[in-house]
Amino acid sequence: MFNKKTIRDIDPRGKRVLVRVDFNVPIQGGVVQDDTRIRAALPTIQHLLDSGAAVILCSHLGRPKDKHDPKYSLKPVAGHLGMLIAAPVRFSVECIGPQADAAAEALKPGEILLLENTRFYPGETKNDPEMSKALASLADVYVNDAFGSAHRAHASTEGVAHYLPAVAGILMEKEIKYLGRALADPKRPFVAILGGAKISDKIGVIRNLLGKVDALLIGGGMANTFFKAQGKEMADSLVEAEVIDTAKSLLAEGKEKLHLPTDFVIAEAFSADAKHKVMAVSDVPPGWRVMDIGPETARTFSELITDAGTVVWNGPMGVFEFQRFAEGTFALVGAVAASKADSIVGGGDSVSALQQSGLAAKITHISTGGGASLEMLEGRVLPGLAALQDK
Repeated sequence: MFNKKTIRDIDPRGKRVLVRVDFNVPIQGGVVQDDTRIRAALPTIQHLLDSGAAVILCSHLGRPKDKHDPKYSLKPVAGHLGMLIAAPVRFSVECIGPQADAAAEALKPGEILLLENTRFYPGETKNDPEMSKALASLADVYVNDAFGSAHRAHASTEGVAHYLPAVAGILMEKEIKYLGRALADPKRPFVAILGGAKISDKIGVIRNLLGKVDALLIGGGMANTFFKAQGKEMADSLVEAEVIDTAKSLLAEGKEKLHLPTDFVIAEAFSADAKHKVMAVSDVPPGWRVMDIGPETARTFSELITDAGTVVWNGPMGVFEFQRFAEGTFALVGAVAASKADSIVGGGDSVSALQQSGLAAKITHISTGGGASLEMLEGRVLPGLAALQDK
């Protein structure tokens, strides 16, 4: 299933190893708010340290528009990493350049160096060979452990792999194995759950999954566009008018596999305390909008999940940030956690719901990559993975 070399296939002793991690974490007031992605990279970092390597880490953070912006500095991440691992963690104010070169040169086995944000440089997102070469010059080996960025062909995710021996980290291998197995050889019934606001960025995913799953459950704002395609009036609900024809064709392709909500929670305004009510799926009254799946839908979706052998979930069932309209999402969290299925959950809001529910430990695999997970579910090749050495 996984045909790429990993860190277990190399001997990094006495070498400098450049590791692309996904440290794109929320920071407020110089403090890391959620370190899930940092912790996910620890097994790879620790393995390399234990094997006698000097470890150089690189990552992006946010969208700083190709220039230095203190708001997006990785310096707070270096401090946080130092609290999670028993090794010296140094920080370079450059990602490439003379200071980065000197810091890498001075690094000893058993030590860690975190480079400044790769996206402070225009060469990163352009996959510029000069930036790739500059990154490669810092190390002897390249490891990609940033599954969350593997769908990007950037200098630090794809370009650098052409200039150094390039292998996968432990997290990358784990992510690809779980998602790959779900798509290629799932335990049946195979149930996929898709939510979130838009169909437009999930059209390819829906098409690919319809050919593989036994049931595809649709919730969130994206369900509204399907209802509009069926001729229902959606009032103030989020609808993507430009993909209504696509939604019609997906409904025709999906036939009995594609399951839409049968009831929903509607509200008079987009706010946490708006007047709201449950109604069966029909025309939405003027001035109202759909905010969540209803209790009947939560029950029928949960029954399908209970009987599943494999569950893959990406995206919430409602306006999850408002507690009143998070009930549908939490109902499905409970169903997935209680099921005996192999369960894989990805996407920021779905994972956030899991963490808040206290049921994360009952999920088989929580993916660290929303966009990368979706592209895998769509059947697309991930550039950051393809560039690594085959076994």
